[in-house]
Amino acid sequence: MTATRLSRLPLTPLGVGGAQFGNLFRETTDEETVAAVDAAWERGIRYFDTAPHYGLGLSERRMGAALRNRPRDEYVLSTKAGRLLVDNPTGRGELDDDGFIVPAATKRVWDFSRDGIRRSIDESLERLGVDRIDIAYLHDPDQHWESASTTGIEALRELRDEGVVGAIGVGMNQAEMPAAFIRQCDIDVVMIAGRYTLLDRTAERELLPLALEHDVAVVAAGVYNSGLLSSAVVPEDARFNYAQAPQALIDGARDMADLCREYGVTLPDAAVQFALRHPAVRSVVLGARTVDHIVSGVDRVEAEIPGELWERLDARAAALAAATEAAER
Repeated sequence: MTATRLSRLPLTPLGVGGAQFGNLFRETTDEETVAAVDAAWERGIRYFDTAPHYGLGLSERRMGAALRNRPRDEYVLSTKAGRLLVDNPTGRGELDDDGFIVPAATKRVWDFSRDGIRRSIDESLERLGVDRIDIAYLHDPDQHWESASTTGIEALRELRDEGVVGAIGVGMNQAEMPAAFIRQCDIDVVMIAGRYTLLDRTAERELLPLALEHDVAVVAAGVYNSGLLSSAVVPEDARFNYAQAPQALIDGARDMADLCREYGVTLPDAAVQFALRHPAVRSVVLGARTVDHIVSGVDRVEAEIPGELWERLDARAAALAAATEAAER
């Protein structure tokens, strides 16, 4: 897919992430999922992201059901490939051990082969109840560069040529390997989680300039850095990158929260809007479980943030990065 065709996708500035629809950390009901998707639609959101990994297919089934009566040409649907779901006889009666509250009757198996990717997409189409996927990402191929960058991306390219998927790319929690995909592979889009935020700007070094140079769209996820930037008041037990946040980052987030209060906005408002300031970033995806999550996300992306605050936040981030770098020497 060329940049011109990609630009025609109605990729709204805010997208809905479906991990919580797969019972991430606690159970979600079908009714909550439908209500959240309906609320997103009413507020103009037209980008919805999911993956087989999320609840061993539960998120895809729920997302597909919630969107079933919506005009298919009016929204963008993305899912991911690289983890096949296979029968798991030893897991019957057990729960998934990867953070999702679902039965472990199936398990995930890494597979970036041509057949594995094509099978994954076929199964996603069935669970979602659609005949095409707008964006297909290779999901977390961190330990699988050789196969993902060859057979994996080639399989997605075939599916793109066949019209089964629209745009293709990678979704990862790091910036270095996605940059390599942009340099070496024919991709249209990158989803980057947690590496382009108020406090972690790793993607600025190489990934975002490369994306602009190669006309690759960027979708930013994980903008709260696992929770550190999700509250107006930063707690002592805040998490960063899925673990307890270092004290220096907690202090830095609190400094930013204080700055935001001076201008009548909150730290989460700035966290959501930050990535959208970069010309390579087309959308920010926020995970949602309930209508309240959708409403707060829309409020945050619509909050008025003055340019002076951005300048001061950028200066704080630069100072924190310099101090962290010096401490690591």
